[in-house]
Amino acid sequence: MPDSAYDARPWLDRYDQGQPSDLTPEFPDALAMFRAAVEHAPDVDALRYFDGHITYRELDELSDAFAAGLLATGFDRGDRVALYLQNDPQFAIGLVGTWKAGGIAVSINPMNRERELELLLTDSGARVLVCLQSLYRDVAARVLARTQVRTVLTTSELEHQTRDDPRAFTGVERLDLPDAVDLADLLQQYRGQRPSPVSFEPGDTAFLTYTSGTTGPPKGAMNTHGNVVFNSQTYRELCRLGPDDVVLGVAPLFHITGLIGHITLAMLLRAPLVLFHRFEPSLAIDTIREHRPTFTIGAITVFIALMNAPNAERDALASLEKIWSGGAPIPPSTVKAFSAQFGRYIHNAYGLTETTSPSHAVPAGAEAPVDDASGALSVGVPVYNTVVRIVGDDGRELPVGEVGEIVTSGPQVVSGYWGKPEETERALPGGALHTGDVGYMDPDGWFYIVDRKKDQINAGGYKIWPREVEDVLYEHDAVREAAVVGVPDAYRGETVKAFVSLRPGRTVTPEELIEFTKERMAAYKYPRQVEILDELPKTVTGKLLRRELRTRDRP
Repeated sequence: MPDSAYDARPWLDRYDQGQPSDLTPEFPDALAMFRAAVEHAPDVDALRYFDGHITYRELDELSDAFAAGLLATGFDRGDRVALYLQNDPQFAIGLVGTWKAGGIAVSINPMNRERELELLLTDSGARVLVCLQSLYRDVAARVLARTQVRTVLTTSELEHQTRDDPRAFTGVERLDLPDAVDLADLLQQYRGQRPSPVSFEPGDTAFLTYTSGTTGPPKGAMNTHGNVVFNSQTYRELCRLGPDDVVLGVAPLFHITGLIGHITLAMLLRAPLVLFHRFEPSLAIDTIREHRPTFTIGAITVFIALMNAPNAERDALASLEKIWSGGAPIPPSTVKAFSAQFGRYIHNAYGLTETTSPSHAVPAGAEAPVDDASGALSVGVPVYNTVVRIVGDDGRELPVGEVGEIVTSGPQVVSGYWGKPEETERALPGGALHTGDVGYMDPDGWFYIVDRKKDQINAGGYKIWPREVEDVLYEHDAVREAAVVGVPDAYRGETVKAFVSLRPGRTVTPEELIEFTKERMAAYKYPRQVEILDELPKTVTGKLLRRELRTRDRP
């Protein structure tokens, strides 16, 4: 692709001429991409984890053993394996091993609690659960009897390093869980066995990634092998990456950004992926100094945290030359401050679970413009082979500069939602994704997000469904009505605020309600603010006026 294509206007001109930039997938499926890395770079580190290293050859052997162990339990092609883990090597072993057994991986947020975990296991029909020992003890053991899970593999975050690094694991111990199979034992038992080779069509589902809607429970987006291969290549070309790069895993691996922008990208590059269990800013900086990564992508909250870490010296990120951020709006002031502190520019990116990571990005070598009127930073230009339209409420395409819903078509758009044909037709009519995000394109071809059509809250890249939080609040016997909205937050971009009215004669403090929800929800979901009102604002028909609540405290 010519360098001129990295400038926004020539890039979009190709679409105007009906000739989108060509990015032909190199591999039929994600497993073939991994096998090519094993063939051509067997002794290169695939994973680095504190002082531990796993080469592509070793990852091939470990994932073979994982697959052989699954198949010995009667695992069938198309069965689902749920990965309920932090950013540990076992996630990659389980992902590749699932593919080798002919299965579909299901990524689950390790912050999910019992109710949330049960919902996803039930919806996906997962037959196997791989989880941290602590998550099994504290969460999973209480719900598995009500799911289709028949095999549980537990593992410790202390595996795959030669010493238990005190920076991350003080007080952590390996547990003896007689009701589950220890993953390390299974890998040891089947090490050296090779399952029969399998292959996939580009349209076959590689994994399910769950996204919360605004009108119903979470939906499993079916990210296909074709989606995965295409957007792995998109990262490589757009960010100008190669086998000499080293990927830093700051995004959660269960999230689409971590899956594509970390795991499968590293496989495609035949490069190392550096993991450190869970993001903590000081530890991240130590990890950068030790392993010298060159590329990463994460939510803007990651980079704000790095700026404020106690060990954030000017040269702390010296090796990290290629940085992208996505998942939440980026204040232009933060980009400037980060550049001033570290001498590194944060490129913007935009996409959704349903676009298998980016649909738009700021190409390497370019800087995003800022909209004069709103002060918004551009999310970039459409990536390869991707056509993006701005449409009005009547479905008609709008001209340059006018605000409407962003509708995306391209090889990265998912085929639909698992077991939900009606939801699929509603969000993806004709295969075009109606994102629910509102924005516009400027005359030079740059796109801007100005609002969200949906009520979904975006807190530091984590998507939150207001009704889910409201349902938990309603479990408190003092709450009469509840409405949850997103409000501006300097660190997370947006945070969760709840407005409640109380039952007659009942009393409860905001702090008590926050603690009540905190005990029942993932850490990113519970409200950080609660305001108690005599009455919540409603329309004449009784519908809650979220719009009025959002603007209540604003000037």
